[in-house]
Amino acid sequence: MADLLNNPWNVAEEDFPWSGSTNEKLQFLLHYAVLAPSGHNTQPWLFRIAGDTIELYVDRSRALEKIDPQGRELIMSCGTALYHLRVAIRHYGYEPVVQTFPDLDDPDLIAFVRLGRPRAATLEDHRRFMAIKRRRTHRMPFDPVPVPDAELQALQRVAQEEGATLHVIQDPDRKKRLAALIAEGDRIQGANKEFRRELARWIHPNLVRVRDGIPGYARGLGDLRSLTDPILVRTFDWGQEQAEQDRLLSENSPALLVLSTTADNAVEWLAAGQALDGLLLMAADYGLFVSFLNQPIEIPELRARLMDLIGGRDFPQIVMRMGYGEAPRETPRRPIGDMLSINRYL
Repeated sequence: MADLLNNPWNVAEEDFPWSGSTNEKLQFLLHYAVLAPSGHNTQPWLFRIAGDTIELYVDRSRALEKIDPQGRELIMSCGTALYHLRVAIRHYGYEPVVQTFPDLDDPDLIAFVRLGRPRAATLEDHRRFMAIKRRRTHRMPFDPVPVPDAELQALQRVAQEEGATLHVIQDPDRKKRLAALIAEGDRIQGANKEFRRELARWIHPNLVRVRDGIPGYARGLGDLRSLTDPILVRTFDWGQEQAEQDRLLSENSPALLVLSTTADNAVEWLAAGQALDGLLLMAADYGLFVSFLNQPIEIPELRARLMDLIGGRDFPQIVMRMGYGEAPRETPRRPIGDMLSINRYL
């Protein structure tokens, strides 16, 4: 139990408290919610259990004010945690009852979630659930193996179910155009001292016992090199070097993906986050990995050009590359106790 309290990755499927109280079941399910991906692994969520309800809040103390001033990626990250929670609830035989943005006077309150009526979990429910602990962000080059069209189409359907559109970019010319936007974003961000300073706060050496952010090993760095990485990121303009790396990664990935929505507000960002998580879990079930290249969306003038690239109507919310490769290590997660409060008397 101590291992689970300290590290949500240690959660075990068979430990679900079938005979426990609703409160105990909800606490257990949250261990799966917090395994969701988030921007720079900031884990910007808070939970409160009030009676039979999980309240999901955005934790704005973990906002990336320079990288994400509108809070777009912040809300999307809460969407991935919400989708993880929905998947876990279905796996354990309940219908999730979700009310998003239930209090218009409290924009930080993202959702109420309850256990609904009992239901038989489907094979698809189980497969998505099992993918939760297999999903990883893969920042290294992918194997030169194409992604089957049938799997890409299935990912598009999952995104559509959550109210978003997944644009698949495989044509070499369009890939080069998108790769050029990503590289331009790197150059702009790498030259920005405030951006570098904020990013460096979330980059950690391998040997530091920090439960959030991006450890050096996730970027392919050994222990010694990872010690100096936060200093280098903060101090020097690395934009040109990173631009060339990301251009090559993008052009040589089997598929580039852009997730978009029809509007650009908190409701749509939350929907995009849930759509993102749905396709990430399905991709993990297929043995696929994804990494994020959101630079063109974080810079307004580049986002407008990306919007044109995907048709000129939808608002792009996240850029990804997808392919096959060796499974990387998981990135750390904060203990549940750091983000949970309980009121047992409501």
